[in-house]
Amino acid sequence: MLIDKLLTDFLEYLEIERNRSQKTIENYHHYLRRFLEWAKISKPKDITAELVRSYRIYLNRKTDAKGKELKKVTQNYHMIAIRSFLKYLSKRDIESLAAEKIEIGKNPSHEIEFLDGNELDRLLSAASGTSVKALRDRAILELLFSAGLRVSELININRDQINLSRQEFSVKGKGDKIRIVFVSNTAKEALEKYLAKRMDIDPALFVRFSKKKKTETDKKRLTPRSIQRIVKFYATKAGIVKDVHPHTLRHSFATDLLANGADIRSVQTMLGHSSITTTQIYTHITNQQLKEVHKKFHGKKK
Repeated sequence: MLIDKLLTDFLEYLEIERNRSQKTIENYHHYLRRFLEWAKISKPKDITAELVRSYRIYLNRKTDAKGKELKKVTQNYHMIAIRSFLKYLSKRDIESLAAEKIEIGKNPSHEIEFLDGNELDRLLSAASGTSVKALRDRAILELLFSAGLRVSELININRDQINLSRQEFSVKGKGDKIRIVFVSNTAKEALEKYLAKRMDIDPALFVRFSKKKKTETDKKRLTPRSIQRIVKFYATKAGIVKDVHPHTLRHSFATDLLANGADIRSVQTMLGHSSITTTQIYTHITNQQLKEVHKKFHGKKK
């Protein structure tokens, strides 16, 4: 069977049998299509250990128009996609390279970028104003920090999901897992002001506002790119020199909880992480607290 047909079958398998998100399927398609176009093969048995090794070298040396190399984590995503495809082929008893022959490289550790209290205050204060658009933007920033939401979770919230009297609501996260998130007092106030100003009947919580006349088929719900632009705009306005994006507020949410004494298991649940290992990237905060304790109390002469 031709490999292009098997690729289509694999993507349909991810969608129907594995219930993977559309974004995940798009990513797998992108990574595997890049591999197949590079390899110029037509049959699964043409995938060999030597071919994959050569492809890894190609990815490691690949640069974009600006001379920027692919990140190690991105290179690993390519290998994960190929390995998953090979597992699928094995499941169908189709001859190819054994999936276990592919090892995934270790991702380099990196610093988590987050905002401190002063920077958060400046960011939120930058989103001031009484127009419906300004109130929307303030509510977006408040809710991202209050609930530690992913962008995909934020844009998919509908107005009828929000329970401001209880200050909590449920969201569907990665793997379609449902979790409860909480709304702070300041986020509640921002949402109330924003919703009171909304005159439309669109079900989406966060929508576009434009002076141009819209047709009935126009989508009003904000996109992930729109949220990114909003966050960056106010970070620049607040004079924050860090590269601030929506996930920075999710990082800030987690580090704020840990710095104020929350246990890591609770933070894991609130972030919607399936593994505690993922949450442990934030332990640099508690490590810093230990460092301060050590500095303050160790080696003091009595």
